[in-house]
Amino acid sequence: MKIAARRGASTGELTHLARNAHDLLEVREAHQARAVHAVGMTHAAARFAHRALRHSRFTRLTCLTALATLVASFTATARADELTGTLKKIHDDGVVVLGVREASIPFSYFDGKGTVGYSQSIALQIVDEIKKTLGMPQLKVHEITVTSSNRTPMLLNNQIDLECGSTTHTVERENLAAFSNSFFQYAVRMIARKSSGITDFPDLAGKAVVTTAGTSDERLLRRLNTDKHLNMRITSARDHPEAFNALKDDRAVAFVMDEPIVYGFKATDPRPDDFVVTGTPLGYEVYACMFRKGDEPFRNLVNGVIARGQTSGDAERLYRQWFTQPIPPHGINLNFPLSEQNRALFAHPNDRALD
Repeated sequence: MKIAARRGASTGELTHLARNAHDLLEVREAHQARAVHAVGMTHAAARFAHRALRHSRFTRLTCLTALATLVASFTATARADELTGTLKKIHDDGVVVLGVREASIPFSYFDGKGTVGYSQSIALQIVDEIKKTLGMPQLKVHEITVTSSNRTPMLLNNQIDLECGSTTHTVERENLAAFSNSFFQYAVRMIARKSSGITDFPDLAGKAVVTTAGTSDERLLRRLNTDKHLNMRITSARDHPEAFNALKDDRAVAFVMDEPIVYGFKATDPRPDDFVVTGTPLGYEVYACMFRKGDEPFRNLVNGVIARGQTSGDAERLYRQWFTQPIPPHGINLNFPLSEQNRALFAHPNDRALD
């Protein structure tokens, strides 16, 4: 039987073609079977006819297998042709590129073996969903270390596809990038030496203070300095470790940053009792994954993963793993219980900035 599929046929048309071919083959086989029994044959002739019929069934199976392969091939091609934005880029490149952090404990950091953390776990869940959506179980995953200063340019230049670390979703940043459902809400505070006597932000007047360049905390700190006329000498470090080292080396009296980040540095320092996390919050903000603007299919995929985790209870279990239990590489426990704000966020997933 000669079967032809026109170029550009839809998946539905191909499936209909396969069903028609299957029906035609069954009709032909039924006619052959009735012919065998309707005609008076010798025993030898009947055996020959049945062998021919078995061959016909084998031919049918082979034909249908070929048709199934054809339909699957056309379906995959159609799916690839329908892809846009980040999913198309990932499909065509055969790799998804994640932006990761070096020391944003416990969100995204290097533990001596690889990148781990609360945010990194969410990123890998998203990667699993990308693999399923694209039908690419062997999709490669490449990681590039980013900083607070270069993460957005690297995203816009297509050097990374997704960044889930400790990136704050702000209204201002929406001009450049898109943000997923929030996965963590926190306060902006500071860490200082316990011996310094610093307890709140007015105590920083006239003193050297450090924060991290390119962060929303830097913007809040500079606004506070201007509005309250504190005359702080503000230094913006390249990354979080550099900022904390400035505090440890007494080049600054306080490091202003996201509360969970400074708790992470305190917990992992060899002398954690030398430091205190303090200060009336400068504000409340949320972390989210960052990806390119104008990509609704990718947004839906990412938000679907995060929302399902939050409403199913998986997000709370993941939180406990990274904030209330020993974490790699040294088994430090941050003892940072789930806040009521985060509990409310998990109950009502959303992608709203808080500023």
